[in-house]
Amino acid sequence: METTIPSPTARPVRRRDRLLTVLGATVATLVGWAVAVPLAGVELTARNGGVEQRVSPVAVAVSTLLAGLAGWALLALLERLTGRARTVWTVVAVLVLLLSLLGPVGGGVGRAATLTLVALHLLAGAVLVPGLRRTAVR
Repeated sequence: METTIPSPTARPVRRRDRLLTVLGATVATLVGWAVAVPLAGVELTARNGGVEQRVSPVAVAVSTLLAGLAGWALLALLERLTGRARTVWTVVAVLVLLLSLLGPVGGGVGRAATLTLVALHLLAGAVLVPGLRRTAVR
């Protein structure tokens, strides 16, 4: 069994890479929103507690940031608790992504809104899962 001792510069680089991943996912979903809503004319509306609400770019950015930061926090915690943090985190992240799709599928108002919301979730996951996984220590 090989033991890896991280260099003193590894932690700041890992933080930077994780921050860039979270910000990259946020930018990606905002670009997706901009393509779908203003350019393609999708009326992005979701049901939340029986009330229909338009999905704003602020909501997209905040949701993506919170998901990314939660993923980062879980990864950091798992790195302290287990030697298999990368594997455990990846499985949990993919399961959370799949569960998150239930929201747009059940809450999107109309086919275009539903497909757009699913696409935004998948876009965030496509950046966050491999990006944060790549930064895992083990």
